[in-house]
Amino acid sequence: MAKPTDIRPVAATLYLLPVQTRVPLKFGTETLTSVTCARVCVRVADRRGRAADGWGETPLSVQWVWPSQTPYVTRQQAVQQFCTELTELWAGLAARGHPLEVGHEFLETVLPRFWRAFNRRHRPGGPRPGSAPAKRAGRATVPLPEPMPWLAALVCASAFDLATHDAYGRLLGRPVYETYNRQFMNRDLAGFLQPAADARVSFKGLFPADFLLPTRRQRLVAWHLVGGLDLLERDELTGHEPDDGQPVLLADWIKRDGLKCLKVKLRGNDAAWDYARLVRVGQIAAAHQVNWLSADFNCTVTDPGYVNHILDRLREEHPRLYGMLLYVEQPFPYDLEAHPIDVHSVAARKPLFLDESAHDWRLVRHGRALGWTGVALKTCKTQTGALLSACWAQAHGMALMVQDLTNPMLAQIPHVLLAAHLPTLMGVETNAMQFYPAASRPEATVHPGLYRRRDGVVDLRTIRGPGFGYRLDEIRRTLPAPAAHCAV
Repeated sequence: MAKPTDIRPVAATLYLLPVQTRVPLKFGTETLTSVTCARVCVRVADRRGRAADGWGETPLSVQWVWPSQTPYVTRQQAVQQFCTELTELWAGLAARGHPLEVGHEFLETVLPRFWRAFNRRHRPGGPRPGSAPAKRAGRATVPLPEPMPWLAALVCASAFDLATHDAYGRLLGRPVYETYNRQFMNRDLAGFLQPAADARVSFKGLFPADFLLPTRRQRLVAWHLVGGLDLLERDELTGHEPDDGQPVLLADWIKRDGLKCLKVKLRGNDAAWDYARLVRVGQIAAAHQVNWLSADFNCTVTDPGYVNHILDRLREEHPRLYGMLLYVEQPFPYDLEAHPIDVHSVAARKPLFLDESAHDWRLVRHGRALGWTGVALKTCKTQTGALLSACWAQAHGMALMVQDLTNPMLAQIPHVLLAAHLPTLMGVETNAMQFYPAASRPEATVHPGLYRRRDGVVDLRTIRGPGFGYRLDEIRRTLPAPAAHCAV
């Protein structure tokens, strides 16, 4: 039944904010030295005609969303063009309801059609720039050597989805996490999710609130990312490191921030390097009272035996470090349907978490059947999708983590809030303060505990108020001219 609080988007504005890294960040086979963040303002209106604005933001990390040999600048331009076109599409959505319902309708029906049409229009041999079809479309049609992946489409859409959730909370004058229940939603989870065939699970009568913690956590253990290019020890210094008052060496990060958890980026195609890197980081960690490690292979492994060999050798040669390894993250290609690898043997050794593969609850279900035991959630794949995947996974006994996309500025706030409302295995990954700390200075003046880790944690106590609790009117940031705007 419709509710008077049901909303629909009526306007959207896109801003593109460029950010430079202080040190390079390696993603699989690529390296990130800069990123553009998409910041979006969405206006929503309810059935009574009341309106409110909300904000969402995500880094468009092209190397992560679209790994490819296609030139970076080509992929970046395509992703930004997709965001520009989404602005008009989102402002004209016909869907009405709770933001989870609006977002679900968009992800299920609107975005797939739009994404396919975008790729058709930009494929080689498509409309030439300036041709009649291109002019009728009114959009750029620069040919792409390959289709833009679905993961890239999700990340582009996430800023709009986040802004809609924020706007809904602001319209009601309450934190949006207080609205994921039967009082505000028109459908229970059975209207969104289907259980696995082998599970005695029912979503009838349940809402996201039934899978959230009863009270938001105010402090979260912070995971530090040890990138593949990060310097570990003093003999690696070249004299060209940034001189900005921030740590450079791993031990200095651990000491300054009181770190207790380290996530280690590995290559996945060089077993000797991966093993040596994991041992070296682990030894530094153990010497400085770090409690936990995780290993992230970034989708580059194709044979479970590769991971098993590293884990078994670590267990035999360095049992303490093996005990510190809390879980393994996404060693295998993220397209589970194209690469349905049985991973039970890896999961028998350590908890095995989907990350890039976990686009939605259906792929989480597919992953569970292949042997995956946990899900790494990301708000950059939409707030709507993250919440639904979290509910499905918990109902089926899978563990949760909330992972970073190196979220600076506003993007950090919904990211840590998701972790604060869920029973994650251990805190939250947060690393924007490592790779571009200067980008978040305006936000850090209002939320200092979110952009600097102290005693190994991030502090969420400054997040308060309606929506995501950004307190945007207190943050002194000058935005660039809009990249796109549409109102209906």
